[in-house]
Amino acid sequence: MKKSVLFSCAISFGLAIVVSCNDQQAQEPLADGSLSADSLVKRGEYLVTVIGCGDCHSPKVMGPQGPMPAPGLELSGHPASLPIPKVDTSELRSWALFNHSNTAVAGPWGVSFAANITGDSTGIGAWTEAQFFRAMREGKYKGLENSRPLLPPMPWMNYTRMKDIDLKSIYAYLKTTGVKNVVPAAIPPTALGK
Repeated sequence: MKKSVLFSCAISFGLAIVVSCNDQQAQEPLADGSLSADSLVKRGEYLVTVIGCGDCHSPKVMGPQGPMPAPGLELSGHPASLPIPKVDTSELRSWALFNHSNTAVAGPWGVSFAANITGDSTGIGAWTEAQFFRAMREGKYKGLENSRPLLPPMPWMNYTRMKDIDLKSIYAYLKTTGVKNVVPAAIPPTALGK
């Protein structure tokens, strides 16, 4: 009995080492310093999770521990069907106001909506990698050279020094996702309260 338990433990330990090595190998850079497509996607999913992209870009529903991402709508931005109530502009002198889903924010700049960052054509599906880099490093709307700046609360300034491999990984992962959702256009401050 003891021998069979020890043998089973030894086999399990050996398998764990093989699986761990294979998983590490999947994350190892290729000869040219790049990562395989699968490794890029896995790394991108990890980075999107730990830097909190879904905190603003995923609509919320109430769960047992409070707001949580709405299942099936992760990273799809402000829902097109979610109306925006009238904003009391007198509050904006002292406050930025988030909606209950954390996907719309009113402030002195007007109202900004979390973008759909999924790989759907209504998100970043048609974006090039260069556009994604420009949006993340230069704060350009849709990553277009002559576009308006990204509006608060998008913390693009925090990402300006991200390594190319990190941005490539995030881009690769986001391209594997896809939720159709046309996010409303930003509302300028002159149109608030009307």
